[in-house]
Amino acid sequence: MAKNIQSLERAAAMLRLLAGGERRLGLSEIASSLGLAKGTAHGILRTLQHEGFVEQDGASGRYQLGAELLRLGNSYLDVHELRARALVWTDDLARSSGESVHLGVLHQQGVLIVHHVFRPDDSRQVLEVGAMQPLHSTALGKVLAAYDPVAHTEAMEVERRPFTPRTVTGAEEFEAVLDLVRARGWGSDVEETWEGVAAVAAPIHDRRRMPVGAIAVTGAVERVCKDGELRPELVAAVRDCARAVSRDLGARRF
Repeated sequence: MAKNIQSLERAAAMLRLLAGGERRLGLSEIASSLGLAKGTAHGILRTLQHEGFVEQDGASGRYQLGAELLRLGNSYLDVHELRARALVWTDDLARSSGESVHLGVLHQQGVLIVHHVFRPDDSRQVLEVGAMQPLHSTALGKVLAAYDPVAHTEAMEVERRPFTPRTVTGAEEFEAVLDLVRARGWGSDVEETWEGVAAVAAPIHDRRRMPVGAIAVTGAVERVCKDGELRPELVAAVRDCARAVSRDLGARRF
């Protein structure tokens, strides 16, 4: 029978230890808890940190779980399941709002559209499934960046180029936008990506309260906005839709 690899066992035990509490742990605490020499523990932590599985607080030097674990956890939820759970709700949202609806997930430093419901009228429209949208300027992207640490990191690292005069590109200004998204529970894009187009989006969470995607309604500014502001009934409808999909995925706090 093949033997287990000791270094991998120790790394797994270290990750479980860091996941077991809400506070950061120092090197001495980790080594003592696992019965390891400090040098051995530090070597494993350094490797885990390099791979993004562990992060070290710059001020205290203590360790916590890293954002890369969230990325791996999110992959557990199959995108097809997310789309399947959202089908009925997104159809209802498009019908009630009269606008197109997009379902997006984080992918390669952007937003991948995995489902698109056409605006329920006779206008000519192009299916956008498989299209990529930027993280920093779209409603979907802002919501993902606000709630998903991996998306946040990627949004801060990529070039936030201006698509219109309204696009927010500065780091501090963008962080303020994400703070507002978290405070409100939804994000918006009013001519920040495309002239004449506005959108409002809300996050989808799974049973572990992990952000796994976002839903947005998109349409012409004159329809999505009223008197210069996003229509409140549209914002409410998008949030209700996102909550419904989250509940279907097992999220309880909705």
